[in-house]
Amino acid sequence: MGNKTVLHAIHVAANGKMVDFGGWDMPLHYGSQLDEHHLVRRAAGMFDVSHMTIVDISGDDGEPRRFLKHLLANDIDKAAKPGQAVYTCMLNADGGVVDDLIAYWMGDNDYRLVVNAATRAKDLAWMAQIAKDFTVTLAERSGLAMIAVQGPLARERAVGVLPGALQDAAMALKPFHATFDDAWFVARTGYTGEDGWELMMPAAVAGDCWQRLQEAGIAPAGLGARDTLRLEAGLNLYGSDMDETTSPLESNLGWTVDRTSQRGFVGEAALDASEPTRKLVGLVLMGRGVLRDHQIVHAQDGDAIGEITSGGFSPTLNRSVALARVSADIGPRAEVSVRNKRLPVQVVKPPFVRRGKVLVALDDA
Repeated sequence: MGNKTVLHAIHVAANGKMVDFGGWDMPLHYGSQLDEHHLVRRAAGMFDVSHMTIVDISGDDGEPRRFLKHLLANDIDKAAKPGQAVYTCMLNADGGVVDDLIAYWMGDNDYRLVVNAATRAKDLAWMAQIAKDFTVTLAERSGLAMIAVQGPLARERAVGVLPGALQDAAMALKPFHATFDDAWFVARTGYTGEDGWELMMPAAVAGDCWQRLQEAGIAPAGLGARDTLRLEAGLNLYGSDMDETTSPLESNLGWTVDRTSQRGFVGEAALDASEPTRKLVGLVLMGRGVLRDHQIVHAQDGDAIGEITSGGFSPTLNRSVALARVSADIGPRAEVSVRNKRLPVQVVKPPFVRRGKVLVALDDA
């Protein structure tokens, strides 16, 4: 038996198919993964993401900001006002990705990080190691639950569930901004390529919140739909599309690295030492079949040039798509080895789908 979120009993009662995910018992789906995917793209769905790790950082005299400027590859100074967020990676000394995360400035010397569930132990250990050179306090907020409401109708349906004092501010939020009080934290972020909020609240009220969101017309969705949604949106999955052996520059995450301020962040010297020879691209299968993780990518009628890192069926495109790490000089066509056959794929720049719109031009459309 794995760890359980505070909503575990609710998932079981709703006939959620429970699976292990990073040591947590989580719902894969509640009956139809396909229906849950389309609900998020077309209306509104919600995900229990209480397994994610929330860490608050505090200190005095600007010390937390100095710590984060050293720890993170993106510059925390981009969070220019309280509530603003920065998406970034933590790197090791070799420039590999320890984890990707969102960092929020909560005002004064207070910050909040949200990191991945499966990497919790190593992330906390890495932060603590770097923090030895700074006067900061790291506090894991295990008493908070987290629910992501996602989809074009998610915010308007969910707003009535929020504390009244936060409702207007939450509706006015720009993407990658948050509003909060002493108990609730509402961020206009997500992992689906759709609009919505990620809600953090005391674990004691999470069950009531979940029920009220359902009554407001937001359907539960599981990890299966979350994965197909994030794949369509071209969003990396840690451990598949990047890890400690890959740099953000070869993971389509160069935009999350600020190399202009010369802050001396962890991994900066390694990134400056050499340019990547590989890159992460999108693949669209031109015919029937399914692209899967670890299938080999070949140049058209040529040698192996890389490997699929995330692959699967795209319900929105009604065909198989993938992210793949390949040679930087790949052309517009390639082939993938599938069951001893080479199937043709179109090479595209992700994302495939965002905000319900298909963003890739398919040659056989």
